[in-house]
Amino acid sequence: MNFQLIVKVFSAILGLSGAVCLFIVMGSGDEAIKMNASQGDFSTVGPLISIAQVTLILTIAATLIFSLKALFANTEKLKKALIFIGIFIFIVGVAYISSSGVETPLKDGKYLSESGSRWVETGIRTFYILSISAILSMVFSGVKRLIK
Repeated sequence: MNFQLIVKVFSAILGLSGAVCLFIVMGSGDEAIKMNASQGDFSTVGPLISIAQVTLILTIAATLIFSLKALFANTEKLKKALIFIGIFIFIVGVAYISSSGVETPLKDGKYLSESGSRWVETGIRTFYILSISAILSMVFSGVKRLIK
């Protein structure tokens, strides 16, 4: 039995069970679900959420497995991937070094720690650096095509 057939059968089983659970939820009605949830009974929506979680986990696992399998099958692709991972880690490092953390009060009365604030700023700076580099690479590619 080939892998594609197994995936199709498993996808059909998850899809049908999800559809059945969806019809059960829709048939129950909003008010009944809210009333049951206020009493701590989530039996109506619980199976639908479980199916969604299983589907998400299987999708992530399949994506990681086949991506890594393809990378390890071709050493040239693996080398390029490792280079780009290194570049990404370097960019995050530069963003972290250039960030400063300040303890910040939040709306709920709690405080965001200095470290947490620094990591938030690191994420924002990383986003800016990657966005600017993507825009510059698109402009460079367009100019290069125009020159040719």
